[in-house]
Amino acid sequence: MQDEKRLVSMLREFLDSEAAGGLILMAAAALALIVANSPLAEAYFSALHAYLGPLSVSHWINDGLMAVFFLLVGLEIKREMLDGQLSTWPRRVLPGIAAAGGMAVPALVYIAINRNNPAALSGWAIPTATDIAFALGVLSLLGSRVPGSLKIFLTALAIIDDLGAVLIIAVFYTSGLSLAYLGAAFAVIALLVVLNRMRVLTLLPYIVLGVVLWVLVLKSGVHATLAGVALALTIPLKISSGSGHDLDHSPLHRLEHGLHKIVPFFVIPIFGFANAGVSLGGLSAAALVEPLTLGVAAGLVAGKLVGVFGSSALAIRLGFADLPVNAGWLHMIGISLLCGIGFTMSLFIGLLAFASDVALQDAVKVGILAGSFIAAILGAAVLLVAPAASGAEEAEE
Repeated sequence: MQDEKRLVSMLREFLDSEAAGGLILMAAAALALIVANSPLAEAYFSALHAYLGPLSVSHWINDGLMAVFFLLVGLEIKREMLDGQLSTWPRRVLPGIAAAGGMAVPALVYIAINRNNPAALSGWAIPTATDIAFALGVLSLLGSRVPGSLKIFLTALAIIDDLGAVLIIAVFYTSGLSLAYLGAAFAVIALLVVLNRMRVLTLLPYIVLGVVLWVLVLKSGVHATLAGVALALTIPLKISSGSGHDLDHSPLHRLEHGLHKIVPFFVIPIFGFANAGVSLGGLSAAALVEPLTLGVAAGLVAGKLVGVFGSSALAIRLGFADLPVNAGWLHMIGISLLCGIGFTMSLFIGLLAFASDVALQDAVKVGILAGSFIAAILGAAVLLVAPAASGAEEAEE
């Protein structure tokens, strides 16, 4: 009985830890690779292409479940911008500049490598993304030797990075628009805004309208997952003054809290398992240096390092921002490398960029897996040799 209680306690502690989501995602990706290269491969790929109603299993995952992921992303962006680490301009400066450099340079690296490969150029945005769960999972495994300020910096950077990825998807990966469905979607968004302005604090009407919005956006030609972001931006953050309720009881906080276990332990692992599976049979060293694969991997590793670290160093040297508390330049190099872990969002953008070409999708997946793995190993190694955080580290929000 005592052993059972200890096991339950350890399991609860693991699920509550910041590393849990990243570790489960790693396990899901590894399992997908194993299954895709085993006798179960045919059943695995057939199941993903089987239809459930109007959509295939793969589409339900990538368009449906991932809308829930984007809903959480949108909630986090709104909360951080209005009530969190990004609520003031001084707090936004360093992660904002780092995120901008961390998106621009990887894209340029990818374009430079694929400049003579027109078919691959539409994938320029693939290495611009950072996987926050994966990166924080690696960071958390390093324990207390890493300054807590770096976690705040990485989280803020990744949130701004996610906002950039959402804008890229909306602007560059939308085609064949249906004005009728798009107009209906905007009408639903307007209704959601009215609910917000009327201080409707019950989540049910927002969720019901959110489902309607998802269907309309799916049929409009805009990627359906963006319905999650649009819904998130209409969820009230603060309740009416004088109500006597704590701010944590606002609809946004309640919904965000409810999704914080569902997304990292259910949505993202399923997405990872469904999309990380790629057959490695016949994969040669030459395939790893194909322009598309190399562009993705180099963009994630070298592009993120140069982009995040270079823009951060420039901002700090020019006096626009300060180094995170108790962090040094070696820490910043390590964090910049960890930003090269682009798994979830990079896979998602890759599927959009090459929606009709499975061969190019596989090349993208190999590049993402290789680049993310190298970035994680190098980032962890640099942070391990960097000076440990002092015991007198300042408490931060």
